[in-house]
Amino acid sequence: MQRIYVALKVALLICLLPVVVVAEEPAAARPAVWTARQAVQFALTYSPDSQVAMQRIEEARAAVDQVKAEYYPQIGLNAEYTQTNNPMYSFGNILNQGQFNQSIDFNDPGRTDDLNLRAALQYRFYNGGRDLAGVEAAEAGVAVSEMQQVAVEARLGFEVVRTFHAIAQAMEMLEAHQASVKAIGGSLAVARSRFEAGDLLKADLLNIEVQESMARENLILAEHNLELSRRAFLNLLGLREGQIYIDPSRDSDQELPEDCSNAKRPELKIIAGQIEVAEAELRVAQGGLYPTVDGLAHYQFDGGTILNGSGNSWMGGLRVNYPLFTGGKTEGDMANARAKISRLAAEKKKLELALDFEVKQAELIWKQAEQRLQVTDKMTEQALESAHLSRIRFKEGVILASDLIDIETRLTEARVRQTVAQTAIRVAIADLRRATGLAQF
Repeated sequence: MQRIYVALKVALLICLLPVVVVAEEPAAARPAVWTARQAVQFALTYSPDSQVAMQRIEEARAAVDQVKAEYYPQIGLNAEYTQTNNPMYSFGNILNQGQFNQSIDFNDPGRTDDLNLRAALQYRFYNGGRDLAGVEAAEAGVAVSEMQQVAVEARLGFEVVRTFHAIAQAMEMLEAHQASVKAIGGSLAVARSRFEAGDLLKADLLNIEVQESMARENLILAEHNLELSRRAFLNLLGLREGQIYIDPSRDSDQELPEDCSNAKRPELKIIAGQIEVAEAELRVAQGGLYPTVDGLAHYQFDGGTILNGSGNSWMGGLRVNYPLFTGGKTEGDMANARAKISRLAAEKKKLELALDFEVKQAELIWKQAEQRLQVTDKMTEQALESAHLSRIRFKEGVILASDLIDIETRLTEARVRQTVAQTAIRVAIADLRRATGLAQF
C-alpha cells in the first residue's frame, strides 16, 4: 500500500511540473541557399534569443492568472481522523458526535476518536483595491514582455542582416584578393621571362615575388574572415553546424524609412509599460491603508467508532481586518513606488534623447555610405584601367617593377574599398530601419 502511495505521489508531481515548449528547427526549414529575408525569418523563429523572449511572455501571462485568482472564492476540503484521551479534545468529540449525558466526568471523559470531514469557503469582498491594481500591474507586465520580444527581434533581425552582408563582403574581398594573386602571378611569370632574358634586374624580380607572397597572405586572411562570418551567421540563427551559402542578389533589398523618427521604437513602449506597472504597484501599496472584508463559511461532519456517534455543524460570517499601525511598512511601500515612478520618468527622458541620437546617427551614416560608394565606384573604375595599361607596359619593358607593384596594390585597395562601401550602405539602411523601429523586411 505504501509503495502504491509513493508511486501515485511521484506521478502527481510529474504532472504538475511546468511544460516548456521550445521550437525545434526542422530539416525542411533550412534552405540550401540563404537570402537575407529567409535568414531573418528563420532567426526570429528558431534563435534562442527569440525563444527566451517568448517564454518571458508566457511567464507574464501566468502571473496575470495568479493575480486574477484573488477574484475567486477559496474552497477547500479537509479530512482528519484522531484518537485522544485529552479531556478538552475528548469532551469536544463527545459534543460534536451528540453523545453527551449527565454521567460524563468532565475531568476524565475517557478515550474518544473522531473522523472529521470539513468543507470551507472563503471570499474576499473588499481589500482596498489591491486586487484590481495587482491585475492591472500584471497585465501591464505582459505588454512590457511583448514589447521586449519586439525589441529582441528588432536587434536580432538587424544583426542577422548585418552578418549576412558581412559574409557577402568577405566573399567579394576574397574574390578581389584572388584576382590580385592571379594578376601578380601573371606579372611574375612575365618578370621571370624578362629576368632570364637579361632584361630585368634581380632586385625587381624579388620585389614582385615579395608582392606575390603578400597577396597570398591577404588571401589567407580573407578566407579566414569569410569562415568567421559564416560561424557568426550560424550562431545568430541558433544553429551549431552546417554549410552556409548565400545569395545577396535575391530578396535582400530594403526600403528606406519614410519617417525618420523614433516613435515606433519598442524601447519607448517598454518603459511606458514599466511606468504603468509602477503606478499600479503604488495603488497596491495604497490599498494597505484600507480594511479588508472577508466572507467565510464551513460545513463539518464528525463521527466516531468508540462512541458510535455522529453529528454535523455549520458556521458562516464576515471578518473585517483594519490595520491601525504597521510600523510604517505601508508608507514605506508607497514611498518606494513613488520613487520608482520618478526614476522611470527620468529614464524615459534619457531614453528619448538617446534614441533621437541613434536615428540621427544612423541617418548620417547612411548618407556618408552613399557618398563613399560614389567615390569608390569611380576609384575602382580608374584603378582597373590603370592596371590594365600598366601590365601591358610592364610586359613591353616600359615601366619598372616597382611601378607595377604600386598600381596592383592600389587596384586591390580600390576593390576592397568599393566592397566595404557597398556593404556599408546596405548595413546603414538596415540600421536606419532598426533605429526608426521598423522590421527589417
